[in-house]
Amino acid sequence: MTAPPIMLFFLLTLGLGTSLTFTSSHWLLAWMGLEINSLAILPLMVSSHQARAIEASVKYLLIQATGAGIILWGTMLNAQATGHWNILDNKDDLATLVIMSGLALKLGLAPLHAWLPEVIQGTDMTTAMILSTWQKLAPFILMCEVSSSHQWLALTLGLISIAVGGLSGINMTLMRKLLAFSSIAHLGWMMLVMTFSTHLALIALMIYMVATMMIFSTLNTTSASTINSLALSWGKYPALTVLTPLILLSLGGLPPLSGFIPKWLIIQELVNQNLILIALIAALSALLSLYFYTRITYTLLCVTTPNYFGLAPFKHYRQKNINFPTILLGMMTIMLLPMLPLLTAFFFS
Repeated sequence: MTAPPIMLFFLLTLGLGTSLTFTSSHWLLAWMGLEINSLAILPLMVSSHQARAIEASVKYLLIQATGAGIILWGTMLNAQATGHWNILDNKDDLATLVIMSGLALKLGLAPLHAWLPEVIQGTDMTTAMILSTWQKLAPFILMCEVSSSHQWLALTLGLISIAVGGLSGINMTLMRKLLAFSSIAHLGWMMLVMTFSTHLALIALMIYMVATMMIFSTLNTTSASTINSLALSWGKYPALTVLTPLILLSLGGLPPLSGFIPKWLIIQELVNQNLILIALIAALSALLSLYFYTRITYTLLCVTTPNYFGLAPFKHYRQKNINFPTILLGMMTIMLLPMLPLLTAFFFS
């Protein structure tokens, strides 16, 4: 079924806002791109006409407006200190600190993360996927531009995000909230390496987006909102149920899956920068995230549908075919490790 024209309009507006931020060298144009992005996602959030979705959209609007105001304040301080609005020339330390705080709020980095799980839990799967992936691009690029002058702040935000994302997801049973905490932890890894190698941060962002889109596509297909409902969907979608543990372990960073690539390269870069203690803390904190991914994997593999034996569920459920984008995302989530030389050559060329 094709999307109605008004939905296509808002999706194209999302692309316009992100593209405007990507191509801007002027702070006001970049700020306008962020605002276009924020306003375009709101109609998609309230399209389900549910009270929880409206509440989530109001929270998102208030948080994004606050972040935009902080960023605009920082850019004005920078323009007052430098005499121009060029993004690449940030000489005022206070202005850069304020801008990074606003971008951290927009990205949902800890300790400014409390809004993200609640907003993602209140939306449907498709909108939650957009919030977790596409909406991160524009503020992430701006963070890459301004974070080089405040390495200590980027490293602090990264370590706190990895620890908070791992600890908060341990006892979580709601899949959307769990993926929100996963997003916080993965953004922490990107913040650790952002000031040393933007290319590694982009590789980590790309692989995170592929894996997250795949897991949200799986949840949307199976209509699963909790760990238990996902585990009990094997009778309807046996292929996806088999593939889902591999996707989760890829998010956790286990070799030889694709998610191992960014963590391996980031730890290697931190060691090369003589930040061995930070690399050790990040690796140990990543075990927290790996724990709740393993817990979901255990539930998927060891919990079966009650009152059925053998292949009985296949008689009662009408199985649906898996579409091509889901197949492609699944292959990329678990099979990109052999393409590591090609990826590094593409991003570092």
